[in-house]
Amino acid sequence: MDFSLSEEQVMIRNMARQFAREMEPEALEAEEKSEFSHAITKRMAENGFLGMVVPEEYGGMGSDYTSYLLVIEEIARASMSQSMVVGLHNSLLAYPLLVYGTEAQKKKYLRGLATGDMLGCYSLSEPNAGSDAGGIATTAVKTDDGYVINGSKIFSTNGSVADFLILFAKTDPDLGYKGMSALLVDTDTPGFAVGKIEKKMGILASPTCELSFTDVKVPHEALLGEEGKGIRIALETLDGGRVSVAATGVAMGEEAFDLAVKYAKERNQFGHPIADFQGIQWKLADMRTEIDAARYLTYYAAWRKDQGLAYTREASQAKLFATEMASRCIHSSMQIHGGYGFMKEYKIEQLYRDCKAAELYEGTSEIQRTVIGRAVLKDKS
Repeated sequence: MDFSLSEEQVMIRNMARQFAREMEPEALEAEEKSEFSHAITKRMAENGFLGMVVPEEYGGMGSDYTSYLLVIEEIARASMSQSMVVGLHNSLLAYPLLVYGTEAQKKKYLRGLATGDMLGCYSLSEPNAGSDAGGIATTAVKTDDGYVINGSKIFSTNGSVADFLILFAKTDPDLGYKGMSALLVDTDTPGFAVGKIEKKMGILASPTCELSFTDVKVPHEALLGEEGKGIRIALETLDGGRVSVAATGVAMGEEAFDLAVKYAKERNQFGHPIADFQGIQWKLADMRTEIDAARYLTYYAAWRKDQGLAYTREASQAKLFATEMASRCIHSSMQIHGGYGFMKEYKIEQLYRDCKAAELYEGTSEIQRTVIGRAVLKDKS
């Protein structure tokens, strides 16, 4: 079993690492202002980060999923907000377009995603349909000319800056989740509106919005895949998204660890660096062990995806462990920093706020445990 990265993967990781560290001060400024940075997004696109998994024929890099994870890890270490753009474009938007899109849809939207000329949004959650994705109430009524959409969405990442959405709606409400379909909606379509932009605990430079649809008309060609296949598209897409979120968990854990090691070596108490004390060393040992375990779970899920193997359980395992690991490691790092860690001038304070979201979006930890539990019981039946 080969755990080493290829030369190309090492090159990609190093390029992303250099970019991330150079970008970090600007990202911090955007975070402090709670502003989306079009300038950083443009530079990420120029470096190919927004189209990592998009084939070269559509303007992307055509990379494997592991290479993409190497990039999002480095970006997330510098800024979770900026990693949201990379993750959204590669895992939640590019995948369903690649698998279910028509050639015309791919040419229009994939190329735009990869080059950064178009920003996208994945719009699934609703006020009464979070973990129960099949319970959405937004409708898309079929007409002679296309579909008429009515409803509302919440927690839509980058919805206020998006040029288009992958929207999930009921084309046949009587069929329940089997009546869900996916549609491509341009945000300049009459009847579409951005509602409240949420005030959040963390990840402040990535807008999270309410969206509303009032008699929004789209052509038949806006349908992504087949009618009634929306739940399948949504869940398949979320599998890849969960591996991506797991990688950001690894990134946050790694960043918290490095900050803790640096501070423990520099901070002197009782005549010694606190790194000399066994209590600190044990915290660092636990952090290092958990980070490595999370990374291997994440890379294994990515490997299965790249090999075309089933990876739903592995994706949930990676997301569950990596995101909860990040919270534990960040807490330990905060304890090592002591009172200074509570101050905004220390980065661990921002990580402490940012990390919680990863345990919630693209399926809460409880949903991941449900997915894993059902899978292992099915395997043993």
